[in-house]
Amino acid sequence: MAVDHPKLVLDDFIATALSSTPQDLHPFFESFRTLHTRKLWHQLTLKLFEFFDHPLSKPFRVDVFERFVTDFESKLNQLKLVEMGVKVSKEIDNPQTHLTFLTSLLTRISKENSPAAYVLLYANIAHAKLLYGDLDGTKADMDEAWRILDGGDSRLESVESSVNAAYYGVAADYYKAKAEYAPYYRNSLLYLACVDLAVDMTAEERLARAHDLGISALLGDTIYNFGELLMHPILDALDGTPFEWIKRLLFTFNEGSIGKFEALAPLLPQEPILQENYPFLRQKICLMALIESVFKRSADNRTMGFSTIAEETRLPIDEVEHLVMKALSLKLIRGSMDQVDQKAQITWVQPRVLSRTQIGDLAKRLDGWVNKLNKVEQRIAPEVLVNV
Repeated sequence: MAVDHPKLVLDDFIATALSSTPQDLHPFFESFRTLHTRKLWHQLTLKLFEFFDHPLSKPFRVDVFERFVTDFESKLNQLKLVEMGVKVSKEIDNPQTHLTFLTSLLTRISKENSPAAYVLLYANIAHAKLLYGDLDGTKADMDEAWRILDGGDSRLESVESSVNAAYYGVAADYYKAKAEYAPYYRNSLLYLACVDLAVDMTAEERLARAHDLGISALLGDTIYNFGELLMHPILDALDGTPFEWIKRLLFTFNEGSIGKFEALAPLLPQEPILQENYPFLRQKICLMALIESVFKRSADNRTMGFSTIAEETRLPIDEVEHLVMKALSLKLIRGSMDQVDQKAQITWVQPRVLSRTQIGDLAKRLDGWVNKLNKVEQRIAPEVLVNV
């Protein structure tokens, strides 16, 4: 429900502000008076953002927004108004008052005329509900925001990154709260694509995000390609911290190196959730080893005996069939199995984002392929000349 605000009496507001705020803030209020009187709304918006960013303004932000900004909010760019409102709302500690502030602002934003502002505000309302433990309310508001984002409105095609960041940020946090690793991983990477790591995130936030992404990549039951994460600068936040071994573990999985995994396994108790899921991680590294083994082979050399697969994955031979079936069901590979002859004929392996090392290996294989073509060309060249 919208909240009625008293009509602004500019001189009274400015006089009260000057008498109750630190001297350093007084130039802001003098500027507010001048810009409001001259109806320079864009310049006033910029000056308000300066004020709200000033450290000394924290105790006065809500009052300035509710007593001053709401009087002329219809004159302002609606996206900027929402950004301002979201910034101010963070100074409200009471959960119900916080939500009332945001939902009241929502009633004054037009979804049809300002879809980006509407999405940004809905995403922040969803995040507030998440902080207060209302998961169902969070999901409902996330879905409403996504319907608008995904609705094909041409005005959202070039929407500011802050709007997308707000949606993907709350979506990632929601799935983290639900312990749903794969959707957390996807939404978290999309969130990072919308922000500047150095500007929009503190060192603590970068470390926490890198840690959570690493855990979700390892435990996600549909995530078998870590290349996109391994190339992202967010992982640098783990360097030199007690969590640096998680970064090494991610590279180990991407390489499908069972030996390195076994060497790092004694560190798993440092993350109880990883230790609890050791059987899953063991199966996952075996699948990654199978994928890497297939990937390294040329297309005409992908019929593999069960004994070869057992050697590559360090599994007993009687567990190989189940591993191959698991890889087929996850669509990590395509092909067929001959249980009688104990062979797997693999025709396709899941496309991958490659690490630098894997790109180097691929380059060597391409060089070998080019050399073969050259030899064929040299062998058939005399015959071609004779025929000509």
